[in-house]
Amino acid sequence: MSLLTNVMDHSLDDGYAEAAARKRAAGTGGLPKTLRAKLGLAAGLVLAALVVTVGAAQARVAAPAAAKEREELIDRIDQETSAADDLEGDVDALREDVSARQREALQHTGDGDRGELVGVLSGAVAVHGPGVKLVVNDAKDASTGGDGTPRGTSGFSDTGRVRDRDMQRVVNGLWASGAEAVSINGQRLTALSAIRAAGDAILVDNRPLVPPYTVLAVGDGQQLGSRFQNSADGLYLNALEENYGIRTGISTEDDLRLPAAPSVIVRTAQPKTEKGTT
Repeated sequence: MSLLTNVMDHSLDDGYAEAAARKRAAGTGGLPKTLRAKLGLAAGLVLAALVVTVGAAQARVAAPAAAKEREELIDRIDQETSAADDLEGDVDALREDVSARQREALQHTGDGDRGELVGVLSGAVAVHGPGVKLVVNDAKDASTGGDGTPRGTSGFSDTGRVRDRDMQRVVNGLWASGAEAVSINGQRLTALSAIRAAGDAILVDNRPLVPPYTVLAVGDGQQLGSRFQNSADGLYLNALEENYGIRTGISTEDDLRLPAAPSVIVRTAQPKTEKGTT
């Protein structure tokens, strides 16, 4: 406290006060004494005032021009953004046209039932018919593992989150049990579809899904459901329910409707000819 009191009582160092007293005694301190010095000081003050005035005037003149340039820049940004949106719309329309032409081409591949089968198996056409509806959902008290991913450790840490590998096994099990067409949350799967994880989210063809995961599979409903439940993948799903609380439900449906795949990749192949043959 004594230090603070001393600082408050002696805000100006004693050395500064002694130096000022010596200058006053020598007659060198304070304002200029001679006329020439006074004129020099006055000229300096006038010059400083002139510089400040000119700077303020220039800033006032330049302000409208800067505001105008800013408005023009904003207008250009808006125009370019609108043009980019139009181009993006054109790309989407062209992509949809290409997909429609691909689906149409696949529908006419071969004759009769063969062309229809190719369209169904490739996901090029919408389908409907009997099948099974399988709903997979996280456990009620689902948590996240210590590494930030659901059951991410090799030891299957005790969490109730559905993983991408779980859905992979479910879909592969339905295909192996005789499903003719499969979709997850309304998104049609094809032979080239990928089920992956991005953090806690499950992606199907790079599109995120949210639980509950509703899997629709068109096929012989009663037989398809029985085969799947008795398969290794069906038993795996039961183990998840018993050990981790993951909620599942499967039912046989008389009429399921699955949309066509949003984009169909068409690949062609040609027989390899041996050298020396024509």
